[in-house]
Amino acid sequence: MRAMVLEAPGSPLQQVELPQPECGADEVLLKVSACGVCRTDLHIQDGELSGPKLPLIPGHEIVGVVASKGERVERFAIGQRLGVPWLGHTCGHCRYCSSGRENLCDNARFTGYTLNGGYAEYAVADQRYCFILPEGYTDAEAAPLLCAGLIGYRALVATGDAERIGIYGFGAAAHIIVQLARWQGRTVFAFTKPGDLAGQRFAKELGATWAGDSTAAPPDEMDAAILFAPVGALVPEALRHTAKGGTVVCAGIHMSDVPGFPYSILWGERTIRSIANLTRRDGEEFLNIAPKAGIRTAVETFRLEQANEALDRLRNGSIRGAAVLVMA
Repeated sequence: MRAMVLEAPGSPLQQVELPQPECGADEVLLKVSACGVCRTDLHIQDGELSGPKLPLIPGHEIVGVVASKGERVERFAIGQRLGVPWLGHTCGHCRYCSSGRENLCDNARFTGYTLNGGYAEYAVADQRYCFILPEGYTDAEAAPLLCAGLIGYRALVATGDAERIGIYGFGAAAHIIVQLARWQGRTVFAFTKPGDLAGQRFAKELGATWAGDSTAAPPDEMDAAILFAPVGALVPEALRHTAKGGTVVCAGIHMSDVPGFPYSILWGERTIRSIANLTRRDGEEFLNIAPKAGIRTAVETFRLEQANEALDRLRNGSIRGAAVLVMA
């Protein structure tokens, strides 16, 4: 099979021919049709996330059909379309797993990081960590739902019943979650890189009430803010515009250092919290809600061999919505 492989952090992916993987007793072999390109893939390639499996096939927003399956796989049938997310395995018995917090499992394994992912024509996945995808989405449109959508959903849930939400960094996750927030009746303020007028127009098209630079003040005080941009300096910036009792949610897996800030902008029972990974319950809930909320994904597709170009475009912020690799 063809695959794009990371040999070492800081290097471009290499196109190679590999043997088609075989699935174990509890695994499915998927013929991959699409795989989203996520900012986490950039963090892995750039060496900002330590300890990846090397050599590594990246990619954790996998859409494909079951080509074969292990003898203990009963949930899925040959030819069925499935989605594979970031969370690829948990131990099932640690204090986190046993308390409904499998996203924090110390022995978790992750697709496209510690497990080979979907930048390839075939991928193997544990049946317990695969999702049935909603109808009405093409394979390319469904791919971003599996991380940008799921992590965004978990971040939005963490804001509670906040009515006015600020979103910092208007990329793949934000363009999905603004739609869900508006469907829920919330007001959304979108913050982009200074001067990104195209991004601000895109945010308004998707339902944001206001859009402006990340250094600007929103028109009203926010009840919560979600940071998708991996920029630590935005934490105190968001706090300054968050109402008492509000929450600033850091949704990325990696962020630059948060600078010091005066206690006065945290005081008033404001909260800063992070979002780590996802649970299978998050996936089931969000994939059930997405079509009901009318969520549509804007995607720009690339061929498998164009993975480096897609990553570079994501790095320089020139993707509108989400980048997706397609195999056909």
